[in-house]
Amino acid sequence: MKRKLLLVIGTRPEAVKMAPLVHALQREPWAECRVLVTAQHRALLDPMLDFFGITAHLDLDLMRPGQSLADLSARAIAALDPVLAAEQPDLVIAQGDTTTVLAAALCAFWRRVPFAHLEAGLRSHDLSQPFPEEANRIMADRLAVLHFAPSEMARQNLLREGLPEGSIHVVGNTVVDALLWAAPRVNPAEFAPPPGRHLVLVTAHRRESFGAPLERICDALSQLARRDDVHLLYPLHPNPEVQAVAQHRLGGLPHCQLVAPLTYPQMLAAMQASRFILTDSGGVQEEAPSLQRPVLVVRERTERPELLASGHARLVGTEASAIVAAAAHLLDSDDACRAMTAAPNPYGNGQAAAAVTQVLRERWASDASGQLQWQVADGLGAITAQAT
Repeated sequence: MKRKLLLVIGTRPEAVKMAPLVHALQREPWAECRVLVTAQHRALLDPMLDFFGITAHLDLDLMRPGQSLADLSARAIAALDPVLAAEQPDLVIAQGDTTTVLAAALCAFWRRVPFAHLEAGLRSHDLSQPFPEEANRIMADRLAVLHFAPSEMARQNLLREGLPEGSIHVVGNTVVDALLWAAPRVNPAEFAPPPGRHLVLVTAHRRESFGAPLERICDALSQLARRDDVHLLYPLHPNPEVQAVAQHRLGGLPHCQLVAPLTYPQMLAAMQASRFILTDSGGVQEEAPSLQRPVLVVRERTERPELLASGHARLVGTEASAIVAAAAHLLDSDDACRAMTAAPNPYGNGQAAAAVTQVLRERWASDASGQLQWQVADGLGAITAQAT
C-alpha cells in the first residue's frame, strides 16, 4: 500500500538538505514521493535541483523582487493550501526554518495532514537571532508530529519544550549526506589562492546582520585583505542590503574577491581550497567539519552549539577587532587549525536520509490497521492519515 509523501522545498539550502531524502524515499516501494517547490529563491534554487537530479512535480514560482516576509508568507499560504487539498498527501515533509517551512507546517495543520520537520530542535534561544528563522522553526516544531533532530542537543531542546519523546528521532543532518556525495565531484584547484597566500572563504548575509553588524564585518575583512598572506573570496548574496555594504566597503581592494553566488559544487570546492571559513551561514557551519575546515561564526548567537562543543567552530560575533584577532590566530598557527578539525562531524557520517527513511518505513509497517494515528504535540487532537 503506497503512501503519498509531499516534500516541500523553497530555497537552495533546503534543496541541498532535502535531496538525499528525496532520492532515498524515491527508492522505497511503499512511498509515492512528490516534490513541491515554492521557489522562494528562484535563481539560487534551480541549479541545486539540476545538480542533484531532482524534478519538481509542482512549482509555485513564488519569488518576487523585493518581497517582504508578510507578502511572501501570504502568497505561500494561499498557494500551498489548494495544493494540499488536491494532492491529499499522507505526510508533508519540510526542512529547516524558512518562510516556506512555516507555511507548509501551517497549511498541513489546517488541512489535518501530518507534518514532519527535518532538522528539528535547533535553538539559539533568542527570537531576534537568527531572524525570522528562530521563530519559524519553533512554530514548525510545535505543529509537527514527527521531529527529525540532527543531534542529541536538538533532541533535548524539543524535550524541554514539552514535545512528545516518541515523536523525536535523532538522525544526524542530511547536509552531510549531500556533501559526501558531492565532494568527490568538485575541483578545489579552481579556487587555489595566489602563491604565498591563504584563501579565506566568507559568507555573510543574515537579516540580523544588516546595517551596522555587516559594516563591522566588512571592516574586519578590509583589515584582513591587507595582510600579505591572505586572499579573501566573498560570494555576495543577491540581497541589495548585502550588495550595497560589501561593494562600498570592500570593492576594489586587492586580494578581496567579491563574486556572484557560487553554485553548490563551486562552494564545496572553495571550502576545500580554503584555510578556514568566516561565515554566518548555518549550512556552511555544518558542512565544514566533514572537510576539515575551521569555522569562525560572525554572529552573536548560534543555534548550532554542537560545533562549538566539538571545537569545529568559534563564535566571534560581529566586532571587527574580535574577527580580526580570531582570523589572525588561524592564519598564524597550523596547530590552531588542526585543533579545530580533529573531532568527527557532530552531525553524523552521511546516513541521515537512510535513518529518516527507516523511521517512516517502520511507522507505517507497524500499522496493521491500515490507518495511522499521529498526535499533535499540544494535545489539539489526533491527525489521522487515511490509507489510500
